[in-house]
Amino acid sequence: MAKKKKLKFNVEDNETISDCLNRMEKEGYQPVRRMEEPVFEEKKVNGQVEYVPIKQRISFEGILKEGEQ
Repeated sequence: MAKKKKLKFNVEDNETISDCLNRMEKEGYQPVRRMEEPVFEEKKVNGQVEYVPIKQRISFEGILKEGEQ
C-alpha cells in the first residue's frame, strides 16, 4: 500500500520533539513545517468564565522522502 505524500505528526504528551522527529524519520517522512497552538482550560473567576492557557500543542507536517513509498 502506498504511503500518503503528506502526513501530520503530533508531539505526544509522553515524548520530546526529538522523539517525534525520530518517529517521522522511521516512517520515511521529513519535516517541512512546525505548527504550535495553545490549549486552553475554562475556569470560573469571580463568577465569570475565563480561558486560561495550560499547554502548547506542537505538530509537524511531513512529506514523504524521495524513494520511500
